Amino acid sequence: MKKRIYLFSNGTLARESNTLVLIKNGSKHFIPVADVNSILVFGEVDINKRLLEFLTEQNIPLHFFNYYGYYIGSYLPRRYYNAGIITLKQAEHYLDKEKRLDIARAIVKGSIKNMLVVLNYYRNRGIDTSDEIKRIESILGNIAKCVEVNELMGNEGNAREIYYNAFNKILKDENFSYSGRSRRPPMTKLNSLISFGNSMLYVTILNEVMKTHLDPRIGYLHSTNSRKFSLNLDIAEIFKPFLVDRCIFTLVNKSMLNEHDFMQELNGIYLSESGRRKFLHEFESRLATTIIHKKLRRKISYQGIIRMELYKLEKHILGDEEYKPFVMLW
Repeated sequence: MKKRIYLFSNGTLARESNTLVLIKNGSKHFIPVADVNSILVFGEVDINKRLLEFLTEQNIPLHFFNYYGYYIGSYLPRRYYNAGIITLKQAEHYLDKEKRLDIARAIVKGSIKNMLVVLNYYRNRGIDTSDEIKRIESILGNIAKCVEVNELMGNEGNAREIYYNAFNKILKDENFSYSGRSRRPPMTKLNSLISFGNSMLYVTILNEVMKTHLDPRIGYLHSTNSRKFSLNLDIAEIFKPFLVDRCIFTLVNKSMLNEHDFMQELNGIYLSESGRRKFLHEFESRLATTIIHKKLRRKISYQGIIRMELYKLEKHILGDEEYKPFVMLW
């Protein structure tokens, strides 16, 4: 299985013969190109046109993050999977209010249902999340009545705030308490974990979108506007509860993080390199985890499920099959 390559060191990324090499401090570290799914750059890495040409040939995207771990942009090879009919249908489903609303409503339902799955999982293990479950179920009941995308986003946001407050019951370390969402900058350790994890999920889904006929610029819940991509943000809402949040629960409840994994700068708290490495190790482990897929009746990884989610959406906009979001079963 191809891997995401994370580059934290400073140096030069180059092509040598028919493979990749990272040159740092006079030493060469070879990266077999056949094993690479994508490259995520956190360090100060120099590149040249010859490398970009090679990445284009190999269809390998390159993603860049700043000093604080925020995503800043990507080099995406030319699309090999372009299909004019898909782009037209995507645009049609965005411009038609009812068609867009149907997809956005399905995404929000999937998102909220997966929050409930997580809360029920912990309730069954002795943590009293009954009140949060009841309140979120009430919000879920309102989704069918929403007639505007902004209403859907508002309800989803309300459900997620209740869900995040339940973290105070699930997490065993008071240093990771939740008192409200803060993003740029994140003001607490927990917010830095949520922001970094969500960012990694957005990039992971963007990679998968690029392997389909779908255009990542056309989303349905998140408006298609001046932002570069929105479809990956849509799909991420469905997967955050069990791909990002479960990583956070594991890292905190197993005491895998320490003071050296965070840094306080610019009036915010960010993950340090060691903290990012720990999160990414757990994140990669979850993406590779396999479950028995009810419909396929075989094992499939969470990364494979993300790709399937995109194929389901593709079938929906072509009129082949109604889109129903993935809901985790434990």
